[in-house]
Amino acid sequence: MKENLVRLTDVGKVFLTSKVETHALSKINLHIDDGDFLVVRGASGSGKSTLLSIVGLLEKPSSGSYEYRGVDTARMNLTRRAQLRNREFGFVFQSFNLIEDVNIVENVGMPLKYRRDASRSERFERAELVLDRVGILPRAEHFPPQLSGGQQQRAALARAIVGKPKLLLADEPTGNLDSESAKIVLDLFAEMHDQGTSVCVVSHDPMLQTYANRELELAEGRLVGT
Repeated sequence: MKENLVRLTDVGKVFLTSKVETHALSKINLHIDDGDFLVVRGASGSGKSTLLSIVGLLEKPSSGSYEYRGVDTARMNLTRRAQLRNREFGFVFQSFNLIEDVNIVENVGMPLKYRRDASRSERFERAELVLDRVGILPRAEHFPPQLSGGQQQRAALARAIVGKPKLLLADEPTGNLDSESAKIVLDLFAEMHDQGTSVCVVSHDPMLQTYANRELELAEGRLVGT
């Protein structure tokens, strides 16, 4: 029987400013199981990135509940949430989020640095292994601005998987890539999935149809389909 990793129940998210109340998500009921390759589609502004931020413990829901592996995340303090993000989740952002004045191998090894359970040489060894896996090991000593967009996205993916995450979360990972680079990234997602990592991608890229085993759609902050 598959393990239930993520369960959102009646989750809503409201962003408040001094003048505006924006309802980004409303009554979201969602589960992500061990072994899922889930794609969430939706137009710009539909709430896809907000949903991913809640699943990845970067944002807290305004209402409803979120359980991760059966534990209510509302009961977790900031330290526990940070530990889960570091050890259980891998993040791939559309904007790459690489540190420009740090070389690629150090960027990739950064999640292991925060774990404090690997030496510097061990971090570099593991970072080089995943850089080889994504096909850009020769660029290990380069800095992000010296890489193409596709190479930077592969570096970001290497950083996301270096810690062997249970759940890989990706926000429009092919949005800035040409079709060849996009296929390379998605094939790597598929490889991770085949090796036991669950995957959740928010994207409007039709290429993902051939990779996903589940698809959902967000429309104006509400899920369509189950």
